Amino acid sequence: MRSLFPVTDLTTTAASADPSGLLTDREWSFDELAEAYAYPADLPAGTSWLRANMVSTLDGAAQHEGRSQPISCAADMRIFGTLRALADVVIAGAETVRLEGYRPARAREAFAARRAAAGQGPAPAVAVVSGSLDLDFALPLFTEPLVPTLVVTGSGAPADRIAAAREAGAEVVVAGEGTRVDPARAVRELADRGLRRQLTEGGPRLLGQFVAAGALDELCLTLSPMLTAGDAQRIAGGPGVAVPERFSLASLLEEDGFLFGRYRR
Repeated sequence: MRSLFPVTDLTTTAASADPSGLLTDREWSFDELAEAYAYPADLPAGTSWLRANMVSTLDGAAQHEGRSQPISCAADMRIFGTLRALADVVIAGAETVRLEGYRPARAREAFAARRAAAGQGPAPAVAVVSGSLDLDFALPLFTEPLVPTLVVTGSGAPADRIAAAREAGAEVVVAGEGTRVDPARAVRELADRGLRRQLTEGGPRLLGQFVAAGALDELCLTLSPMLTAGDAQRIAGGPGVAVPERFSLASLLEEDGFLFGRYRR
């Protein structure tokens, strides 16, 4: 992996000398990746930082046959693991949990000291956003997590499904009226529980809601050198915003033709 757009100095170019060695085409260590993708160190008290991690083909497909794995690669999965290891909470929509076969986040020895120094537990919590709570609470995501899984729903969610979630050991977070989840409120509710370093992995519908609500602070986007055609979803779906919001490029990495961009508000 090599840096095309230096991580530490946004005013230089890829051709500039880099004594750190990050321009070298080699496999980065997890420590280097953690430094490159670190959350802002100066978050004001009571605030949070929501980043998204998504992958897209050259022609805009976020999935192939319903899953993101076929358009990913080993380096993408290393970044995926790093982003999870830095987060307090991983936020996912119910459909993504079902399609991708979500399991609890695991403790990673490579990040144990870093998490301890940041006051974090051994692994991030997983928060599943679902208005209907149409979830299988017998899955390992709910029965075997290191920290309890959260379900984020509306005040009008079916009472029997709320009871089933709690019986399975999940924490129910109300962040909306009726069966609708308010994405900006979900971010606040999680932050109020001390989960300030937030990572959403989609799917496209959930990411679109965060974008439309103006709640997204950062996008980590893997551009896969593949073409799929078809009618696969983009990385963000749903209603469009009235005025496109401009994000700034923070860093750009490359390996085997895959580009790993990080964009910030």
